Amino acid sequence: MKEIPMPLIKANQLGMVMLVVLSYLPLDYGFRSHLFVYAAFLIQLIAWFAGPRWNLFMGIARLFLGRGRLERSEKQAAELARFNQTIAVSLLGLASVFHAFGLTVAGHVFAGMVALAAFVAVLGYCVGCTIYYQYRKWKRLRARPS
Repeated sequence: MKEIPMPLIKANQLGMVMLVVLSYLPLDYGFRSHLFVYAAFLIQLIAWFAGPRWNLFMGIARLFLGRGRLERSEKQAAELARFNQTIAVSLLGLASVFHAFGLTVAGHVFAGMVALAAFVAVLGYCVGCTIYYQYRKWKRLRARPS
């Protein structure tokens, strides 16, 4: 089973939190703050299609952490990371669409869900992992013959 070092997962989560929080700031000077949500969406979408090696936040973290430290660190199953990233890409995609159509409040709500889940995950509780566990449990129960 493929695994991804937790420091890279945490770097990705912190990057998403940072960009979404920046999108909430009342920036002026002709700059549209929801561009930060678009950036977070694109970073996650590229990594979702191309794999974790193409994740900008993970790439930056790799530069600072070094190979030895990453090899010794705790890991997360790639399947679980992919599931969590699918949720993030979906919610950030919806937030981007809402922002594009001028529905700023809805855009902020969906982006905020991602930021909140990522922030809580950095603190130690993975919302996506809980959803994944419940989904797998439901799938197993559904597959069991009556």
